Amino acid sequence: MCLNKLEKNINYKFNNINLLKEAITHSSYQKNNYKIKKKNYERLEFLGDRVLGLVLSEYLIKTFPKEKEGILDNYFQKFANQENLYNYAKKINLHVFLKTQKGDNLENNKSILGDVVEAIIGAIYLDSGLKSCAKFIKKKIIDKELIYSKPLKHPKSILQEYSLNTYQTLPKYSILNKYGNEHKPIYEVSVSINNDNVVSAKGTNLKNAEEAAASKLLSILKI
Repeated sequence: MCLNKLEKNINYKFNNINLLKEAITHSSYQKNNYKIKKKNYERLEFLGDRVLGLVLSEYLIKTFPKEKEGILDNYFQKFANQENLYNYAKKINLHVFLKTQKGDNLENNKSILGDVVEAIIGAIYLDSGLKSCAKFIKKKIIDKELIYSKPLKHPKSILQEYSLNTYQTLPKYSILNKYGNEHKPIYEVSVSINNDNVVSAKGTNLKNAEEAAASKLLSILKI
């Protein structure tokens, strides 16, 4: 597969094309090609996750100088979460370029495609530094229309207000499970009000999972 097309899709030209090759190589490709000793995307994904977090955090602090942590975190989760990264992966047809074991079809694998986007971010950072990487994130990962609209109210805050006004009690959150890679675990949490309408959701950190659960319950309650 010619990587020039992928570079065109992401609008970035690599100085070291081997970094991009590493970013799109799944571990299964190496395991099933014993004569091919190639690195896979996991190390770059580890780096890209941190770079994405730094760039987003700085961008949001400067964009919303008067907003509290809750609003900033809400925006952060919307842009750093798996769904947003997966949507970008679909936009650039990333699955077409992935190097995997023969027969794998990762077109709808949100977890892997989201991780590979982070690996590409890590590759860009190593290739040309933070400035170029931040430019890529701001242009490709952040939804400017959403950013410059009215700041969003945190789903947990909305659910808390509803619960207090209607039942004079707080929503109850519980951790159901934690699994996945040590450096990037997946949390599963539940939320309920008076033990009714118990729902659960997953996220890449505890706050993200609780927010997803709160949003799910708000949808059920039609709030």
